[in-house]
Amino acid sequence: MRFVIIFFLLTSIVMTSQNLVTNPSFEEATFCPNKHGDFNNNVKFWSTPTNGTSDYFNQCSSYFSSKNPHGTQKPHDKKAYAGIVTYYENKYNTLKDYREYLQGELKTRLTKGQVYQLKIRISLADKANFALDQLSLVLLEEKLRLNNETHIDLQNTKQKHKEITFKYPAFFSVKDNWMTLEKTFVAKGFESFICFGNFKTDANTNMVKVGKNFLPKESYYYVDNISVTPIKNSSFKTNKKHVFKKLLFDFDKAELINNSTTELDKLYNYVKTRPKLTIEIYGHTDNIGTAKRNQELSLQRAKSVAFYLINKGLNPSQIKWFGFGAKFPIAKNDSQNNRTQNRRVEFKLFKN
Repeated sequence: MRFVIIFFLLTSIVMTSQNLVTNPSFEEATFCPNKHGDFNNNVKFWSTPTNGTSDYFNQCSSYFSSKNPHGTQKPHDKKAYAGIVTYYENKYNTLKDYREYLQGELKTRLTKGQVYQLKIRISLADKANFALDQLSLVLLEEKLRLNNETHIDLQNTKQKHKEITFKYPAFFSVKDNWMTLEKTFVAKGFESFICFGNFKTDANTNMVKVGKNFLPKESYYYVDNISVTPIKNSSFKTNKKHVFKKLLFDFDKAELINNSTTELDKLYNYVKTRPKLTIEIYGHTDNIGTAKRNQELSLQRAKSVAFYLINKGLNPSQIKWFGFGAKFPIAKNDSQNNRTQNRRVEFKLFKN
């Protein structure tokens, strides 16, 4: 029993240590917040880079629910979350370009050339009356400390930075649940701090009205559970066919089954960091059904794989897809097991 307990403790430590963001869910704080603006100089390893009063909500405080002026939300993880104004305009427009940000620390400087996965959970506050279509996380070499309340002009910070932008045409308007912003990126080797918020001016911020209140014009988001996790680098040889071994489709369907995209994600992460590579995707079927239908199905499945990679962020010019029906079996179509092998999608990488 002791061995089992130790094993699970060690497993938990290994899994938790993968996230390089220190205090990712804002649980560690110096004191229970007495008002919703108690974020700076309270939440450990986090700060506000400007004079904007970013907010902190913890279930230990009445400001978490009964006194929260922005409305209630359950934490995505554990007992706490943060809140920031991403756009604000009052009746007299006395706070032009007012912004709030969350600035955190990484446990270690990122490794040059390493691929990382970034995830941020956000929820539009109940009483926010505007949603944005774009938010950003900026990776920094050093902490920012600016003596203003306005938006951060990254070009004027005069330090190394990398901006990762999340843009959503339908606007980030979910209030009753948490949305996950997710991207992969390649580190340049200087990244030690992170900063999240809206880095655009009022004039360049796109909004859509979602609330019943008219004044002030405010976009306000809750933020929780930020993670930066290293991804194991995969290796694929060029000019060689590779078979997706666990890529699954329903019978006679071309839509990808959700739990079968792990291999596609690995391919995406590999090609994303190598923009000079191109991909050819080949769809194949067994010999059950008509030749015309098999040709259509194989092309549709190859196209589904291609569009999955494109929707994740690959350049469409890097990808071509083809369907071959049952023309090129890799096993005799004389058993269920062999026919399963023939129903496959392959890919090949080429260097430009």
